[in-house]
Amino acid sequence: MIYRVLRWIAGIAVHWFYREIRIVDKEKIPAAGPLLIAANHQNALVDSLIVGWVVPRRITMTAKATLLNNPLTAALFKTVGVVPLRRTSDEAAYRGGAALDRSRNVSAFREVLCQLENGSAVLIFPEGKSHNGAGLEPLRTGLARLALQARDDQSIEGVRILPIGLIFQNKGMPGSIVGVRVGDPIEVDEWNSGNARALTKEIANRMRDVSESVGLPPASSSPFADRNHWAFNKFTALAAKWGRLTHELPISIARKLALRRSGEADQPAMLTMLFGIALVVLAYTLQIAVVGVLVRSFWITALYFTSLLVGAYWAAFENHYQRY
Repeated sequence: MIYRVLRWIAGIAVHWFYREIRIVDKEKIPAAGPLLIAANHQNALVDSLIVGWVVPRRITMTAKATLLNNPLTAALFKTVGVVPLRRTSDEAAYRGGAALDRSRNVSAFREVLCQLENGSAVLIFPEGKSHNGAGLEPLRTGLARLALQARDDQSIEGVRILPIGLIFQNKGMPGSIVGVRVGDPIEVDEWNSGNARALTKEIANRMRDVSESVGLPPASSSPFADRNHWAFNKFTALAAKWGRLTHELPISIARKLALRRSGEADQPAMLTMLFGIALVVLAYTLQIAVVGVLVRSFWITALYFTSLLVGAYWAAFENHYQRY
């Protein structure tokens, strides 16, 4: 339940910054079974939020362990079940030049294998870092080793590796477009070689096919753009207008704060969402307090709060509705 609520919030927050997210071949996402999702990594935490919004089933995310240094982030990770991974570069800096601990991610790998054994989906960024380059960085072999270990050592059947490509029109520009392309999954059971490097090469090729080798997907029409849904379109247009009216000020302030504090191209979107959520919660609190004092009715106040949530949703998804 908590995951579904956070996913709903994340979907709205992503659309506070980006005007549209265009998805291609979403039907290729397996509805069940052990799944390793391989996505390119150009936009820090935002990449996880976008993949989490696009993939309809619950996913376990992985993230760099240094994010746990922030107590708020650590608490959030614990709530949604994020698996922290210690990168080589972070570990080297932490150990001050001492020999690397080769077993640093053993417990994390064990947790991922446990998730796969339970038939869950796990998101991994095999580039190992977020970057500003246009193309795919060389992949680490960790994802391939996990897939082969799940099959050969843990006897987990039906593991698939799903490549997902994230394409940003301009990742640091509010109102820009994001493309998401889903590739053909790799059936690990049918993979003949036990060589992790060979499998890593195949993963890289499929990730390039859905990321750097292609451009933004074409615009798609709204599923309710016909006259048969006239009443529904009127409702969503009204709700979206109310949502923009009640959220424009806090989101506008969040964007300005984010752009002012950003030093890298992958920071504006992430900071806009973080500042935006905080400011929207503050705005909700103030509005509900005022309405409560004026009407002195729990039910009317509750109805007003519901209207804020409905407005937030349709302001984000008026032109690209998606069921949650």
